[in-house]
Amino acid sequence: MAYSPMTARSRDEQHRAATPLELFFDLCFVVAIAQAGARLVHALAEGHPGTGVLGYFFVFFGVWWAWMNFTWFASAYDCDDVPYRVATLVQIAGVLVYAAGVSRAFDGNDWTVAVIGYIIMRVALTAQWLRAAAGESGAARTAALKYAAGLVICQAGWVGLLFAPESARRWLFLVMVAAELMVPLLAERGHQTPWHAHHIVERYGLFTIIVLGETIAAATVAVKSAIDEHEALGELLPIAAGGLLIVFSAWWIYFAVPMHERLNTNREAIPWGYGHLVIFASGAAIGAGIEVAVEHAVGKAHLSQLAANAAVTVPSAVFLLTVWFLHSRHFKRGLAQQLTLPLAAVAVLACTWAGPYAVLYAGVVTAATVAIGMALSAGTSRPAPAGPGPAGV
Repeated sequence: MAYSPMTARSRDEQHRAATPLELFFDLCFVVAIAQAGARLVHALAEGHPGTGVLGYFFVFFGVWWAWMNFTWFASAYDCDDVPYRVATLVQIAGVLVYAAGVSRAFDGNDWTVAVIGYIIMRVALTAQWLRAAAGESGAARTAALKYAAGLVICQAGWVGLLFAPESARRWLFLVMVAAELMVPLLAERGHQTPWHAHHIVERYGLFTIIVLGETIAAATVAVKSAIDEHEALGELLPIAAGGLLIVFSAWWIYFAVPMHERLNTNREAIPWGYGHLVIFASGAAIGAGIEVAVEHAVGKAHLSQLAANAAVTVPSAVFLLTVWFLHSRHFKRGLAQQLTLPLAAVAVLACTWAGPYAVLYAGVVTAATVAIGMALSAGTSRPAPAGPGPAGV
């Protein structure tokens, strides 16, 4: 449609699914995720884990927050007319500009290009919220205006960050992160925007697939390059096999439960949505860790075997534990089921001290976790949940 009034969509809408535009929007984030992962690999391989992890968090927060802002708005107000599509495409352009500035932000603490990308995204999204306010009344209109005002205020803060002393930027960044996270809490107070639970869960699942897919792609390129340059097949096969098992298991575990059944109010949805920063960041970091392990195996990385192993096992353990906390624990019955993922996370961390076979052993642990979860689930009297993915852990 050329134009359609932007009104709230029904939270009970049947057969609500992601649109082709939303899928395109997600796909464009692969560029930014790949840039963040590449800088993390470089920092870890050069033996700078502290600055690398901190820079990775800062950059990845920007990626995740831009995606999250659009996703929740679209779930409530997507009208799919020409102005809406154009505004979304403008946001995609902003994402690409942000991605172009990732290396400068990560390596030199220069956020100029990244902030310009954010300005582009924010102008479009603010216009969307103002348009939503124009079609609403009462508490719903107030909430939309709060969102628009919060976006403008926070963006002004990001611009101000560019003029702050370089030594203070990282601390001020944390202040801006807190301010950004407060906007939905304040805007939704008194009125819950009409996001669609099943749609939101599907959108988060699709982005998880994007993250895990980028992990596989990055790891595959790293293994191929190492084989071409060094022909170290014997050293690389355990890493490649273990990495695949970890990513395959991560997919299985994430999609094991019908999470949309729990998301009824903001009380459940906001912590769940915010917590996915850790899931997405750790999922993408697994791929970076595999790249580091490959570089270490062929002698290109300036770090110890233990540190190279930890680059894979730590994000893998964080992923397992966070998925359990946000997803799985709400659907488990009995102590054995509840402890499966936490104990698996501990076992994966223990693999850090397994020398050259650490990644392979970690992969075996995660695959065994899936098998144990399936067996425990089949042994209960409760029927398997009809969720978006396979039952199990």
